[in-house]
Amino acid sequence: MRRSLPGLFFALLLLLLAACGGPTYTTRVIDTPEGRELKGHQKPYTVNGQRYDPLRSHEGFVQEGTASWYGADFHGKKTSNGETYNMYAMTAAHKTLPLGVFVRVTNTATGKQATVRVNDRGPFVKGRIIDLSFAAAKALDVVGPGTAPVRVEALGYQESDTPGQVVYRQPVSYDIGHFAVQVGAFTVADNANRLAAQLRDRYGAASVQQGYVGGQLFYRVRAGNYTSLEAAETARAQYERAGYPSSFVVAME
Repeated sequence: MRRSLPGLFFALLLLLLAACGGPTYTTRVIDTPEGRELKGHQKPYTVNGQRYDPLRSHEGFVQEGTASWYGADFHGKKTSNGETYNMYAMTAAHKTLPLGVFVRVTNTATGKQATVRVNDRGPFVKGRIIDLSFAAAKALDVVGPGTAPVRVEALGYQESDTPGQVVYRQPVSYDIGHFAVQVGAFTVADNANRLAAQLRDRYGAASVQQGYVGGQLFYRVRAGNYTSLEAAETARAQYERAGYPSSFVVAME
């Protein structure tokens, strides 16, 4: 399932997760000094201890994985951006994409495509990358099996052009962006520096970034320098297999 944010957004998340009657989720928004100017849905957050860092931009976003869908149980309830969920609208939930961005979703098993707008957070089930509305899932042949392999490509924010024609503000290149994989966070600098040195020896690039969480200073170890989210996600899986199960992708400034 899904969701998170401070204030109204965070309250909506708690309400939705409680209403679903499914797994229990512990959610927390992470407020940091450098993130004080961010809107609620742009702030990092955790669900059951797993951290998610919303992307500042959709540029460079291409992702492949498993899609799921959600329908009648959430119809009429609030989404993460405050809208009312309409299972018959072409929308979707994603953990990190900017809310309001349109994406093209392709069922890689059937070739069917649909364009949806991201207005929610989720799915928080390991291995799933996007939660489709009922209408979108139906268009992509996902309703029957419940899940399907998909490719997600960012299109941009929808704009009006000539009458009857829809266009999107697209990034200059879908290969623009800088990503890393955070493999650990420590309160002791020496521990972080030691791990970063080991990662540099094995993988060629690693750094230690400082950041505050709840007033506590942490030293975050981030490995790699990837120019697309797809490459970073592939690397994240490699780090997990190498013994870093809590690894996650972060967008670098």
